[in-house]
Amino acid sequence: MVVKPIPSSIETGFALPPISEFEKAITPKTKAILICNPSNPTGYLYNREELEILKQIVLKHDLFLFADEVYREFCYDGREYVSVMHLDQLDQNVVLMDSISKRYSACGARIGALVSKNKEVMAAALKFAQARLSPPTFGQIAAEAAIDTPQEYFEEVKKEYVARRDYVVETLNKMDGVYCPKPSGAFYCMAQLPVDDADKFCQWLLESFEFNHQTVMLAPATGFYSKPESGKHQVRIAYVLKLESLKNAMDCLREALKVYPGRMETETNILKTSA
Repeated sequence: MVVKPIPSSIETGFALPPISEFEKAITPKTKAILICNPSNPTGYLYNREELEILKQIVLKHDLFLFADEVYREFCYDGREYVSVMHLDQLDQNVVLMDSISKRYSACGARIGALVSKNKEVMAAALKFAQARLSPPTFGQIAAEAAIDTPQEYFEEVKKEYVARRDYVVETLNKMDGVYCPKPSGAFYCMAQLPVDDADKFCQWLLESFEFNHQTVMLAPATGFYSKPESGKHQVRIAYVLKLESLKNAMDCLREALKVYPGRMETETNILKTSA
């Protein structure tokens, strides 16, 4: 299997790339398009117009559309959640992937689902499933119980995530040379930093820096890109900590950027003024 990436950009907030970019990558051997909506690592939420564009590409080339929608409960700012299962004319082309791990904060439970109206796809998936060991018993029991979680739980969780997101994104964009687009879903954001190399910076934070006897751990964005040189100045931040802890983390990051030996003035300032 060959995976061909269609890069999105921090300058556009990681919006869906132009349809022409998909057309360039499609060949007679192409079988499917894979998306994550809302996205990990960017927090971007595809709107209906963007999904309709993908729908037209899928129908034109008779492809499958695989969609990882495990963060679908976490959409903010009144933005509409549109599932690929909501798209007309795609019943035989759509495969949705789901998991309890994010919805119920059950990381490690490893209980998920594959959903499709295509009977051939589901028959093939069942054969593979029967060839593997079953999910852990405790995970199955917990997943069954979690289904009864009331909607009020999700509303409270969303409010908390919005507060955390707003604080982190606003604080990041106030830092000199930093740019962070505002995500509309999941609980991640991507930030561009004025550093020579995000991998080196993240390692330096853990090995050589502290502020008030604390430091902060970030995920270098290079691991989320297909090319090593992409995302070299970017990091992913998960705003899953309590607000007080996030404030400490942002204080550490602000002070770290002031003294990091590899700090550099880059296009991040241009990004901030043009966003």
